Amino acid sequence: MNASAADTGFAARAVPAAVPAPVIRHLGLVEYEPTWRAMQRFTEERSAATPDEIWFLEHPPVFTLGLNASRAHLLAPGDIPVVQIDRGGQVTYHGPGQLVVYPLIDLKRAGLGIRDFVTALERGVIDLAAHFGIAAACRRAAPGVYVAGRKLASLGVRVRRGGSYHGLALNVTLDLEPFQRINPCGYQGLQMTRLADLGGPASVATCAAALEPLLLKALGFAAP
Repeated sequence: MNASAADTGFAARAVPAAVPAPVIRHLGLVEYEPTWRAMQRFTEERSAATPDEIWFLEHPPVFTLGLNASRAHLLAPGDIPVVQIDRGGQVTYHGPGQLVVYPLIDLKRAGLGIRDFVTALERGVIDLAAHFGIAAACRRAAPGVYVAGRKLASLGVRVRRGGSYHGLALNVTLDLEPFQRINPCGYQGLQMTRLADLGGPASVATCAAALEPLLLKALGFAAP
């Protein structure tokens, strides 16, 4: 079923004022595995008083396989490394020119169930696309954000000790060729797209700056 985020019945909720605003980190181009391990450590060591964090970054080329992903969807990785990780979902690709966002959120404290959390991430991207005049939508049965049937952003999350990690990957100027080496997100023949081809900006930094307040609003936090 195709639906916009509004069609899911999701409405941004206000996080209680006593909850600290998330710490925003813009990390630039960082290797995948050390960043993943840092997310795990943060989630394992955080307490009820730890402020949430949202990381904006890019990764060098890498394929990642979800916890229960089938390697059958990894068709011809070639010289791009493959990392098996602990998020949900199947296989996806990360590389320069893709805005990756990792929201490290105490979901109970934020008043978010997992479905509402995923929908909030989708809503942030849909609102970003609308900001640039692009009509995007989500699909309840296949998490992510789509434009005219092509996938613009992928989602994959993990929740441990009530805290979320992993997150979303938005194609900005990313070279899409490596997606031809996999069945993206486990779907044979799924076509990908990117903001730069849809009339959006050709700058990851510009997209990160525009997405930040939209994502905070979708998650229920006050924008800075």
